[in-house]
Amino acid sequence: MTTRVLLCDDQELVRVGLRMIVESQDDLVVAAEAANGEEAVAKARELRPDLVLMDVRMPVLDGVAATGRICAELPDVRVLVITTFDLDEYAYAALRAGASGFLVKDAPSDEMLVAIRGVLRGDAMVSPSVTRRLLDRYLGDGRDPVDVAKLGVLTEREKDVLGLIARGLSNAEIAAKLYIGETTVKTHVGRILGKLRLRDRVHAVVFAYESGLVRPGS
Repeated sequence: MTTRVLLCDDQELVRVGLRMIVESQDDLVVAAEAANGEEAVAKARELRPDLVLMDVRMPVLDGVAATGRICAELPDVRVLVITTFDLDEYAYAALRAGASGFLVKDAPSDEMLVAIRGVLRGDAMVSPSVTRRLLDRYLGDGRDPVDVAKLGVLTEREKDVLGLIARGLSNAEIAAKLYIGETTVKTHVGRILGKLRLRDRVHAVVFAYESGLVRPGS
């Protein structure tokens, strides 16, 4: 099965490089290219690609706004954001907008391919520790107390699991900490995502911070 990828970057040389990486794989193909966010949204609507590789800083419409539109209108389309710095405020904003991960522009080609395949599997291709650092830096702590209404759909055990996800623990580490099986952790994670209608693990981390379940620096 061939995976269709939409490339979006305002620099033609970057798009050429991305195309070479994508099309080096037999099962990946570039469906189209876009030079700004507006074009990316239009082509995503038209072509329904499996994945969008999205730059963030572009004219006409930036990648954060474009990511938000695509993720809202086309929930089956995954977005992998390409940014200049791994602790860029744009990267954080893109995660909040619905991106499933981000990469720095100078990432090696093999790392980019791993990220592409991970996002297509539904994995979050940002390490929880990096996500946490982003949230610590850009979310701040001037928020309301814990949002009980948002968290009310979760059981106490699911809240425990969500809190540990937000602190950067893997499923195996969560299992060890809570003295439960790793399969049970996976079940809890699936239920958390389903109940909260979250796209993936990255968005579970964002939710945990924004609901007040986890505080920056905790």
